[in-house]
Amino acid sequence: MTITIATRKDWLEQRKNLLEREKEFNRTRDALSAARRDLPWVRVDKDYLFDASGGAVSLGDLFGAHSQLVIYHFMFAPDWQAGCKSCSFWMDNFEGTEAHLGARDTALAMVSSAPLETLQKFRARMGWTLPWVSAANTDFNQDYGVTFSQQDIADGKAVYNYDTLKHGAPEMPGISVFAKDENGAIYHTYSTYSRGLDMLNSAYHILDLTPKGRDENGLPFTMSWLQHRDQY
Repeated sequence: MTITIATRKDWLEQRKNLLEREKEFNRTRDALSAARRDLPWVRVDKDYLFDASGGAVSLGDLFGAHSQLVIYHFMFAPDWQAGCKSCSFWMDNFEGTEAHLGARDTALAMVSSAPLETLQKFRARMGWTLPWVSAANTDFNQDYGVTFSQQDIADGKAVYNYDTLKHGAPEMPGISVFAKDENGAIYHTYSTYSRGLDMLNSAYHILDLTPKGRDENGLPFTMSWLQHRDQY
């Protein structure tokens, strides 16, 4: 990191120049958000049934009383005993948002491939309260591009982030958004993966405000520093 020392006057001039770039970025982001909202909807015709603490629940049940549903595809393979560290990082950022999202007619839930009992145990360990269901007995995660067979990866048939998955694991993270109309029909409106998830991590964006930023240069891989928050 290169440090430049300036007078308050010089700093203020450069800060105002940067502010213009930040405003332009915000205008571009607003335009992207509008384009995202304008995407067409695709009818969901499958009847997905997830394993939940109160018994089997449908995709429609996860909406609760709302007309919009955001699903976080949490990486948790059937044979894992703990959830993905990076997905756990994102989950920590989601806690406490449920009431605010609900006030804007939106529900948020986690879906993973691991058995329900394993998910519940890890959820209790981490102290999370958001709904979390198992897709172990459905092909939901396969249909929405986050779970793959090793054979499909080897054969080049696995598609992640709208491209062939050349280097990846059988479980990958993602977000999928759904809407329900007045007749109860469900539609898929949006999905994002990889760096598309970045905007949902407020801790990263707090770090982006600091001189060191995310401070990940020189690491074996970008998030090699990360731990479950009860293991630092």
